[in-house]
Amino acid sequence: MATVVRMPSVFAGASEAVIAKWLVKPGDTIKVGDPFAEVETEKAVVEYNSEVEGTIGRLVIPEGASREIGTPIAVLISAGETDADINAALGADGAPTPAAPSAQSSEAPGFAPAPTTAASAVAPSSQPVYSTGERLFASPIARKIARERGVDLTGVAGSGPGGRIVRRDVEGLSNGAHSTVPPTEAALASSAPATTVAGNIEIPLTGMRKAIARRLTESKTTVPHFYLKTECKVDALLALREQINNFSPVRVSVNDLVVKAVAAAFVDVPEANVTWSDNALIKHGSVDIAVAVSTKGGLVTPVVRNVTAKSITAVSEEIKSLVARANEKRLRQEELEGGSFSISNLGMYGTLEFSAILNPPQSGILAVGAAMDQPVVVNGQLTVAKVMRCTLSADHRAIDGALAAQWLAAFTKRVENPVSLLLWTDTLNLTSPHTITQETI
Repeated sequence: MATVVRMPSVFAGASEAVIAKWLVKPGDTIKVGDPFAEVETEKAVVEYNSEVEGTIGRLVIPEGASREIGTPIAVLISAGETDADINAALGADGAPTPAAPSAQSSEAPGFAPAPTTAASAVAPSSQPVYSTGERLFASPIARKIARERGVDLTGVAGSGPGGRIVRRDVEGLSNGAHSTVPPTEAALASSAPATTVAGNIEIPLTGMRKAIARRLTESKTTVPHFYLKTECKVDALLALREQINNFSPVRVSVNDLVVKAVAAAFVDVPEANVTWSDNALIKHGSVDIAVAVSTKGGLVTPVVRNVTAKSITAVSEEIKSLVARANEKRLRQEELEGGSFSISNLGMYGTLEFSAILNPPQSGILAVGAAMDQPVVVNGQLTVAKVMRCTLSADHRAIDGALAAQWLAAFTKRVENPVSLLLWTDTLNLTSPHTITQETI
C-alpha cells in the first residue's frame, strides 16, 4: 500500500512548518536516510531525511507552503501502484483525497492541491485569500483562531515565511483588534525597515528572533543559573596551535582547542556531564557539545557529537562544516538537537568577559573571552602572560557549586596543559578518564 509522509516535527514545540525546498521529485526512488526536503520552522531551516523507502508518487504541497505538523506532504508508492492507490492512502490517513492534477491544472507539476474539509472551510495557507479587498496569507490554525475571536486579519503583520500570518501573530490580539503595520515580503526577507515613527525604525521580528527571545526568557526565568569564573593562562595553548598549524593541512582555531578542553574536562569530571529532567537526572554516556553560531537570521547551536573520541583536526573540520551549513540554512534536524553543554566564544570580537544564558535542557554553557596580556604571578614572580577569562553558567538543579568548581578547575588545567588535548580518550569508559587509544592531532 502507498505510504503517506507527513509534515515532520523537526523541533519540539513547533505546531507548523514550511516546505522550504523539495529535494526529491515524483518518480525518484529514495531510501531511509536520503535527503527528502528542507523544512523551515521559526527556529531554523533543516534538512529532513526520509524515514521510509519507496518511489515518490506525489508531492502533496508545493514549496513555500505552511502546514501543521502531521499533515500529509507526500506519498510514496511501490511498483504497480497508481493515483487511485495514492488517493486511498491519503483517505486512510484521515486526509482529503485530492485528484491528481490534470494537464490544465494551475498547480505546479507533480503537486496535488490540498482542499479543505467541510468542517474547516478555509483556504490552505499557500493560497491567497481576499478580505476587504486585501490579499492575505494565513495558516489554517491562524484563521481558525481569528474566527473564534472575531479578529479581522486584514493588516495583521505576519511573522511567518514570506509574511504569512501564523498562530503566534493572532494569539496576542484582542477581539476585533489587529496590527496596522503589515511588513512587506521584501522587508521580511532582508530585515529592511518596515516603518519609521518619530525617527525610530521598526524592523519586523522574524520567527527565529521571536523563538530566541522566548527560549532565552524561559531559560532565565525558570532555570536557576549560577556563575563561576576562571582565568586561564593560554601562552602554551597558543604556541601549540601555532605548531599544529605549521604541520597540519587543517588549520585549527583557538575555539577548536577550547572545545576539546571542555570535552576533556568532562572526562576528568564525568559527574558533571548531566542534564535535568522532571523525573530524573540524566547522566550522558558521551560528550556532545553545542557551539554557538551567529547567522544573519539569529543564533543557532549545532552539536558536535562524541568530542572526546575525535582528534583536534577532526573537531575543527566538523565545526567548520556546521558553521558553513548554518549560514546556508542547511543544518539537519539531528545536528541541532541534544548535547549537555554549550560554548559561546566572543573572544574574536575583543570581549574580555561575559556571562551566557543556558540553552535548556543543557546544564551548562561556557562564555569565552579574548586572550589578553596581563600581569600574573608564576612561582612567586610577577610576569606577563596571555590570559583568557571564561565564565561558566550552570543549572543548579543538576549541578551543585562544588561539582561545577571541580569541572571548571579541570577545564583550566587542560587549557594550561594543552598537550593533553592531543590524546584521544576512550569515551566508552568515562570512569577511566585517562585511557589513551591513540596519540595524534
